[in-house]
Amino acid sequence: MSTDTATLPPQNTTTEPAWTESRLDNPHAEPDKARRVEAMFAAIAPSYDLNNRVHSFGRDQAWRRTAVKLANVKPTDTVLDVACGTGDLSMAFCDGGAQRVVGVDFTVPMLDVAQTKKPTGAELSYHAGDALHLPLADQSVDIVSIAFGIRNVTDPMAALREFHRVLRPGGRLIVLEFTVPANPVMRMGYNFYCGWLMPKTATLISGDKSGAYKYLPRSVSTFTGKAELIDAMQQTGFGDVSAKSLTMGIAACYRGVKPG
Repeated sequence: MSTDTATLPPQNTTTEPAWTESRLDNPHAEPDKARRVEAMFAAIAPSYDLNNRVHSFGRDQAWRRTAVKLANVKPTDTVLDVACGTGDLSMAFCDGGAQRVVGVDFTVPMLDVAQTKKPTGAELSYHAGDALHLPLADQSVDIVSIAFGIRNVTDPMAALREFHRVLRPGGRLIVLEFTVPANPVMRMGYNFYCGWLMPKTATLISGDKSGAYKYLPRSVSTFTGKAELIDAMQQTGFGDVSAKSLTMGIAACYRGVKPG
């Protein structure tokens, strides 16, 4: 597998936080979103796993296990985990029976953390790469997964087309992503926790100055909804598209199949 580092976003060389209040009105519209996302994840990489466990009350790992289950992993499958970050979903696939897993992410400090996690009895490798320009051949993998990453790419439709390109016919796409709860009461609690409390406590734990935990709730609330993401998957060639709500609607796991 080759790695095309030319497609990675330029590293942040400024002292300005990746995300300031003026940039958070609609973070997805920022012209240099990729650079800001990379700088943000580089800043929080050392404490990323701890904050995930604490602020999801451990549910994030259960969501990943659900994603693996929906992927219907076979021992002969090759899994591509895009935006793999610190490798939690990659490891979940190894634990779930996958024998070959490839993780790709464009933030090197996140990959440095991932490299410390070693599976038992599975081949797992990590590579620097961009979701919009995957360093893999056409029809070369059986499963593509992306956990909490599709809203972070600059062009989700282009990413979905790229996932479709590298999947073999019959291959499965698994997208795990946050959603805003539909239930009004649940949404009130969600808005308080994710919009006010979590940014403060997560920033305290991480010592973050990038604005990462202010970006998180804004990137969720301004991202496409569940129906729109299902439609996007269908428009990019996936069939049998479905979405499973998780933990009272604060996350969802989407599944699509490449026809063939």
